[in-house]
Amino acid sequence: MTNARVNWSELFPSRKSILIFITYMSLFVSQGILVTASQRSDNSYSYNTVLVVLLTETLKLVISAGLYCRENSFKSLIARVIEGSDVLLLYFVPAFLYCLYNNLAFVNLSTFDPTTYYLLLQLRVVITGILFQIIFKKYLSRKQWFSLLLLTVGCMLKQWNFSLFSASEHSPEAVTAAAAANAAGSLPESPADGTFRGKNISGFDLSYSALLILVQTVCSCLAGVYNEYLLKKKGSDINIYVQNVFMYLDSIVCNLLILLLQGELVGAFTRENLREIARFEVVVIMLNNAAIGIITSFFLKYMNSILKTFASALELMFTAVLCYLLFAIPVYLNTILAIFVVSYAIYLYSLNPVVNLSNTPGASKAALNVSQRNTDDRKSLLRTGGARSRANVSDSEDEASGALQMQEV
Repeated sequence: MTNARVNWSELFPSRKSILIFITYMSLFVSQGILVTASQRSDNSYSYNTVLVVLLTETLKLVISAGLYCRENSFKSLIARVIEGSDVLLLYFVPAFLYCLYNNLAFVNLSTFDPTTYYLLLQLRVVITGILFQIIFKKYLSRKQWFSLLLLTVGCMLKQWNFSLFSASEHSPEAVTAAAAANAAGSLPESPADGTFRGKNISGFDLSYSALLILVQTVCSCLAGVYNEYLLKKKGSDINIYVQNVFMYLDSIVCNLLILLLQGELVGAFTRENLREIARFEVVVIMLNNAAIGIITSFFLKYMNSILKTFASALELMFTAVLCYLLFAIPVYLNTILAIFVVSYAIYLYSLNPVVNLSNTPGASKAALNVSQRNTDDRKSLLRTGGARSRANVSDSEDEASGALQMQEV
């Protein structure tokens, strides 16, 4: 009987992927904390959130173009964009989905506390797994499905009302105190209805806010998997920074369209609105979100969207601790149970990871050797050999042979 062990070489194909994983996780944890910290006492925003998303996408565009132009000319970038105009149009699909996702993030973080918000977003796991199979023809094993479903169960544990574990909150005195506080116009610290300072901390309920976070979840699934398809299949021969330029150009158009539909295309750029945007905490949000956009493209290039989902799940424990320390948001037994189950699901997945390499010419011997060492639950890997291409390849290097491919560790 062989002992199960974590296959780190499959989970993290290179040393660079470990750094990308940690950076990605840290930035996402920070984003929820920063957005929550920028809210008013009534959980609303003093700034135009759509304009913040628009400026963030513009910043991402400038960064991606600058990174490309470090080794190539700006004229070359324009030529590449024109040359890949068909892929540019394809990027409107994930750009629109990410546009909805980014704007709904502000809306949902005003309704849910960051821990509950990130927990509910993990419901995308099963949808991501199904899409992963359909698009990449990479069928998940029973153990992989079990880990995904277990993660979903862990997320659903958050729905258990925390008051079930505290009888005092069901007492008539607690209910009366909560009602009195609501009548007085104040936000109670820990009422029995599953809210804390006006935020939902107990999970889904049959409400409009639950519908919005469900829409955001679906957008995340579709955008992540489709973007991975463009990075590794349709546009695998296009420089990753050029692909980022495609994404952010399309996203800027989508956000301008939202401002137009809201009737704020001109009003959003008034001096008063721009002054609110220039506040330190808002600028930090944009910088952090821009970094998330850049690191996500590398994450999908070097790993896959299912591992991305589990990275998000790992953020939960850090988010819960930080929310308690910074905002005094309580951590109840249901939250602890949910995080524990999700963490165990992450461990199970690490024993049976999905490796989806870039669709580049040639086959890496190291990748094939890794595939041959796996049996049963990893048979699908034998059909998907392929070398991982370098993310940052200059124009001259694009024409070189497969000697420039990154080696597996």
